[in-house]
Amino acid sequence: MVKILNVGVIGYSGDIYKEPIKSLTPICLDIGKCIAKNNWVLLNGGRDGVMYLVSKAAKNNGGLVVGFLPWGEEGNEYLTLPIKTGLDFNMRSFIMLKNVDAVVSIGGEIGTAIEILGAYSYKKPVILFRKSSGWTDNITKVLIEEKYLDNRKLVELRQVYSVDEMEAVLKEIEQGVKKNW
Repeated sequence: MVKILNVGVIGYSGDIYKEPIKSLTPICLDIGKCIAKNNWVLLNGGRDGVMYLVSKAAKNNGGLVVGFLPWGEEGNEYLTLPIKTGLDFNMRSFIMLKNVDAVVSIGGEIGTAIEILGAYSYKKPVILFRKSSGWTDNITKVLIEEKYLDNRKLVELRQVYSVDEMEAVLKEIEQGVKKNW
């Protein structure tokens, strides 16, 4: 059996036609397309905002999209597999994080900050898409040695500025996952 990389994408929820999400649309669409092109599985919260945009691009490019939904939500129309957790927003995020090999963070409010911290505590590599604002950029101000969230140095938070850089980091992670699987 071949191990496929599970890539979690986290970030702003909300209306895709309003800021700050609107200006992130091209990046989100490129990220979703990149994930599909590499035959990786996209995992996210399955709702609106960044989740909607990356799901749309991944699905429209032949990708597999898994959404971990809170409460009784149905999720967006681009989910291949909507998983109705029945849990609140934070708890459903921890289920998603347990199932990813890496996390890509784009902007985000407090929910995204919690997901970054959760991924770090689960030793899941985090890729911070810089200049996307929100907690993705803010958390860099507290990093130790520009890559760790605490002195235990559980896993690196990598900072990227382009989809090409993100793809290269994910390919590195993929090689490590396949080697250890």
